[in-house]
Order: sequence, then C-alpha cells, then structure tokens
Amino acid sequence: GLMFDKASTRTRVSFEVAMGRLGGQTLFLSKADTQMSRDEPVKDTARVLSRYLDVLAVRTYAQALVEEMARWASIPIINALTDMYHPCQILSDLMTVKEKRGTLDNLKVAWIGDGNNVAHSWINAARILGFKLVLACPPAYTPDPVVMKGCGREITLVTDPVEAVQDADIINTDVWASMGQEKERGKRLADFQGFQVNASLVSKAKPDVLIMHCLPAHRSEEISEEVLEGDRSAVFDQAENKMHLHQALLEMLVIGNK
Repeated sequence: GLMFDKASTRTRVSFEVAMGRLGGQTLFLSKADTQMSRDEPVKDTARVLSRYLDVLAVRTYAQALVEEMARWASIPIINALTDMYHPCQILSDLMTVKEKRGTLDNLKVAWIGDGNNVAHSWINAARILGFKLVLACPPAYTPDPVVMKGCGREITLVTDPVEAVQDADIINTDVWASMGQEKERGKRLADFQGFQVNASLVSKAKPDVLIMHCLPAHRSEEISEEVLEGDRSAVFDQAENKMHLHQALLEMLVIGNK
C-alpha cells in the first residue's frame, strides 16, 4: 500500500515498479480518500490496513503520524518521507555512493543548503556508519537540535559552503523551499544566496567529487545547470537507484515478515 499526502514522482513510481518487479501489486491511497480524512483514528486505520496489505509506505507531513501507524500496525510501515526524515532517499543515495566509489569507508560528505528532512537522514546515516559529514546551512536554517543532539566530531555544522566542501568526496544539496514552504519561497531565495552548488564551489572539493541532489531540482537556485548536467553529477543514477533500493527493501520486509 502507498498512502501519500504529498505529491511524488520518484518515490511513488519507484515503489510501484519495485513491487511489480517482485511480482506483487500496489494500491495507492490518498489520505484524503480514506476515513482518516473524517477523523478515523490512525490506530484503527493501521489495524484494518494490516489485514489487507503486506507492507505500507507512508508519505506525509508529520513524523508522529508514521510512528503512530507503525505502533498499531502488524505489518511493516515504511517512512516514504515526512517533514522530519527521508530515510529511503538516503539509503538509495548511499547505494549510489557505494556503486560509484566501491565503499562507504573514509568518506567526507558535504551538505549545502537547508537543514531539512533529507539533511536529518544524512545525519542519522553518518552517525550509524561513521563517515564524516559537514553541513553548511544559513544560521536560521540549521538542522533540528534534537537530530543534532549527541553528534560526534565526525558531524559538524558550519555556515561557509567553501569550508564544507574542502576535500569532500560527495557534495549534496536540495531545494531551498520544500513542499509546504511555498509561502516562504521569496524570503528563502534571499536567505540562501551564496549557498548555490556551482562550478566555483565544486572546484574547492576533490577533483573526482560526486554531485548529488534528490530531485526535483530548481536549476540556477540551489544548483547550477552546469553542475547538475556535468560529468561529476550522479543525480540521475541516484534517482534510478530509488527503484532498486525500494525493491530490496520490500523484499527484505515482506519476506522477513512472513
């Protein structure tokens, strides 16, 4: 099952194709089309859907909704994106890095831009896997302190993108105004000036640095056209790998739950 509150291209299509390649079926549910839109408790929906489905991916706003769903469901619940985290994205990103580099050891990853849900999941990954992560964010757009709490010396926060990309193996970025932040767009465009991933910034990293972006991209805002389409860009391999990672994840969860 796919229960999505937020618009999606890559996440929805990759999950549907992944399950189809495994020989399964998908059922797409907009929350607005369920009884949750009429105040049915999450715990009731979770228990009923557990009788019909083998696994449910939820793409929504509140992290609490996904956690409540997981608490009451008897099937695996996948976080397909919340305002706090985007774990499947980072798993496919790490798959891409390993595919390109052969290892996740001794990496330095630079995150440039908003300390958003994708940045939060990169922090979690760095904490678990032990690679070096430097996040360059404007002062008013740093990651949630709860997510940063307990980070070791391998995870650092700076305000200078040039400092962040020094000797970086990976440069990663995302849009400056995410879904639900459209009214802040004008202010954010002003506040994020100087945080564009462009040729000048990339030149400060390692010569073979990989450029990553989870897409969709706003060209000439958080990333230049030249860099996005350049020979160091891994963004479209990154997008493809969502499908392969989701297939592996679904196989693991569904077979492991039988």
